[in-house]
Amino acid sequence: MDEIMVARVRRFNRLVTQQVGALNDRFLARDRPLGESRLLWEIGDGRDVRALRTSLDLDSGYVSRLLRSLEAAGLVTTEPSAADRRVRLARLTEAGWAERRLLDERSDELAAELLSTLPDRQRARLVAAMGEVERLLTAATVHLAPADPEEPAAQHCLRAYAAELDARFDGGFDPARSIRADAADLRPPAGLVLVATLHGAPVGCGALKLHGAEPAELKRMWVDETARGLGLGRRLLAELERRAAEYGAPAVRLETNQALTEAIALYRSAGYAEVAAFNAEPYAHHWFEKSLPSPG
Repeated sequence: MDEIMVARVRRFNRLVTQQVGALNDRFLARDRPLGESRLLWEIGDGRDVRALRTSLDLDSGYVSRLLRSLEAAGLVTTEPSAADRRVRLARLTEAGWAERRLLDERSDELAAELLSTLPDRQRARLVAAMGEVERLLTAATVHLAPADPEEPAAQHCLRAYAAELDARFDGGFDPARSIRADAADLRPPAGLVLVATLHGAPVGCGALKLHGAEPAELKRMWVDETARGLGLGRRLLAELERRAAEYGAPAVRLETNQALTEAIALYRSAGYAEVAAFNAEPYAHHWFEKSLPSPG
């Protein structure tokens, strides 16, 4: 990694933590540090404690200590879920809601104070740059990993994929009519599924059907609406190509529907060439192929 880039990231981090008051153990002039205040804000209308840990990428012991401190202050209660006693729910008390409203007011004041020191043009540049940094940091947080096609995260993505096709295709989409890609087809060595997660939640997937020394087939490419604009589709595509090459595939093939204009644009820009139909997929209007470099 470029040492100059690393140094600039660290300098940026130091500036931001100082500017937002993260170094102060009385964040926004309250009786608690930033960690407790952030957790109070995240609880909102009530949250599963496990989901809180996952969404904030925090250690379970640290979250427990924060919750105990907020409970001792009378701001939060935790109790088992009525639906599942193994799940603990955190809720704000009336005092907790009052504190959250105060934190919102003071956070707005801090942001407004920061912006007020700049002329209009620099203010607009700062807000636009913050939006870009947020987008890129979110993209960097997305994790790609292989998953069994019957795991809950993979199943969520595959169901969402089918539902989106059903909504976008003229006449809908019936998986039973499409060329099959069952769980057995998507497990090594026959194939694989990649699932993209953001703070533990599945937000995208892509799959391969492998055929030894023959071209691999790209299947089930999908990105959740909440994760679009992060470059995730291109990242999934590149990782699937890399893995197909590792399995010895000389090329990747795919078919797609004319309604999926964004996907078609992605494939063309990634070097896929349109070819003659190589299967009888009833929902396909376009067939593409891309040669892969050998793993060596």
